[in-house]
Amino acid sequence: MNEFCPHCGLRFEVEPGYFIGAMYVSYAFSGGLALILGFLLFYGFNNPPGWVYALIVSVGVVVISTINFRLSRVIWLHYVAGIRYDPAL
Repeated sequence: MNEFCPHCGLRFEVEPGYFIGAMYVSYAFSGGLALILGFLLFYGFNNPPGWVYALIVSVGVVVISTINFRLSRVIWLHYVAGIRYDPAL
């Protein structure tokens, strides 16, 4: 992740270890995905064996990991640091 925005010069990392809190947002996304996939498997595929749940949920979490990493940091930065998007910049 860049230390400063290449366009406006905004410093992204407010303090050392600032984005450790983004792990909670990432955990919520992963847990939500696991719940959605679990319900889809249970109701849509007539409750398959446990290894199917583990395989599908694991693959789903790995697939969204790169998006989850960036999105959780952006959400943490906007809602905790109070940095707002300004389209004029």
